[in-house]
Amino acid sequence: MAFTPTEQLYAAASSAPRALKARGGTDRRGGFHWSVARRAVTPLLLIALWQYSTAIGWVDPAVLAPPSQVWATFVELAGTGEILSHVLISLQRVLLGLAIGGSVAVALGLTSGLSRLGEQAIDPPLQMIRAMPSLGTAPLLVIWLGIDEGVKVGLVAIGVVFPLYINLYKGIRGIDRRFAELAQMCGASHRELLTRVILPGALPSALVGLRLSLGIAWLSLVIGEGINAQGGIGYLVAQGRNALQTDWIILGLVLYAILGLLMEAMVRLLEWRLLPWNRGFLK
Repeated sequence: MAFTPTEQLYAAASSAPRALKARGGTDRRGGFHWSVARRAVTPLLLIALWQYSTAIGWVDPAVLAPPSQVWATFVELAGTGEILSHVLISLQRVLLGLAIGGSVAVALGLTSGLSRLGEQAIDPPLQMIRAMPSLGTAPLLVIWLGIDEGVKVGLVAIGVVFPLYINLYKGIRGIDRRFAELAQMCGASHRELLTRVILPGALPSALVGLRLSLGIAWLSLVIGEGINAQGGIGYLVAQGRNALQTDWIILGLVLYAILGLLMEAMVRLLEWRLLPWNRGFLK
């Protein structure tokens, strides 16, 4: 019995996972550990080069503390519990700012993306505000919110709004109109159209916006914690700056980077779970 080209292609695609399993390989989980290992090679080489350059005198330890000194400072501060305290304070500020700014961004993005009138009312002023540097609003926030926690959380919230709003808005408007028409022809209600077609279709763009917002959130926090901070990673960096201790400064920057990467990894995992159809084909 002869098969059409379409039937042959379908049969080959359906048998591909079984063929991979028969060869003893995996297309996802097996390559994950190797991917992590390959990603770690370059940072480890850079750290080794940094330590070596300091050891042979190419780099002055007073100008740039070696990794061994940064690690010793971390062990010392971790033993007293000071590191954990600063990390929790900074993490609380970021999460609070992310919750406030994210809620505002989602509300504005849905209103602007789902309604032409909402777009005309919301998008122009937001684009005007977005053109201004968000960190330039720090003096106003100091006047409005004071120099305590308000300005720090406020800077994070403002930085979070725009990437998430723009990507959610573009994700909603980028959905093919034919999908909505097909759902309506099948008898879908307005609520079902929203929850089963529009929001799932806009979710990939929204998650990209969330990942961008996380990076800006930590950048905003660095600026915010430089304003009269009495705790947090920024306070640790300020202490090192005042004492001219580069190991404290580098340790603070490394902590910022690690927390940012961990939150980024959580969003990527969420994207992996929620969007199985959007996974790349590269191993």
